[in-house]
This record gives sequence, C-alpha cells and structure tokens, in this order.
Amino acid sequence: MSSSCALPGLTATLEKLSYHHGGASLPPDKPHAFVYHITILNSSDRVVTLLGRKWVVLNADGTRFVTEGDKIVGECPRLTPGEAFTYNSYHVVGMDATAHGSFHGTDEYGNKVHVILPPFELQVPRG
Repeated sequence: MSSSCALPGLTATLEKLSYHHGGASLPPDKPHAFVYHITILNSSDRVVTLLGRKWVVLNADGTRFVTEGDKIVGECPRLTPGEAFTYNSYHVVGMDATAHGSFHGTDEYGNKVHVILPPFELQVPRG
C-alpha cells in the first residue's frame, strides 16, 4: 500500500456552516443537521483528480463516527492549477460535536495526494 502526501497548494476551506433542525425527517437520536459548504482549491502546479473523502465526527460524549468512501458528492473532480471545486453536504448529530475531513486523489503523475480540512464545531443551539 503506497502512502499519500499533502500537496503544497491544495487546500480545503469551510466556506459556510448552517444549522437546521430536521424535525421528523431526521432520526430521534440525531435531530440536528449541519449543512456545510466546502471549497477545495488547487493552487499547486499539478492537475489533481479527487477520488474520495473521509469524515470523522467526534461527539461531546467521546463517541466517534467515521465515514469514508469514493467520490465527493458523486463526483471525481479534476482540478487544473488555479481551479476550485465547491460543494455542500451535511452531518446529522445528537449533541455538540467536532467534525474534520480529508480528501484524497492523485496528481497528473499518478502520485497519491490528500488535503485535510481543519476541524470545525457543530454546536447545537440552546433554548
């Protein structure tokens, strides 16, 4: 198994985070939905194709939920230098939590690369 490396100039940024109480559309144990908007910017000197993602959600009680898989919202974006890919998705939680993500793919030379999205807080509104 070959390892991947962070590619200088490939960045992931949380652009926006919104809270939505899901009501009956969400499970009773996870009634809080947080919609996030992410931008992945390729400021490197290489073409990058993103192939998948991994998310870790750490709940306030210490429990952890990990999800990973192929593609990013059903796509494998190909980013030339200077291009960005923006998308939105969501996490559902039952309590305050912290989420962080990473995205992996390959560069134009076949090297495995990844980019890490810094952690962000999912704070359930009180009251």
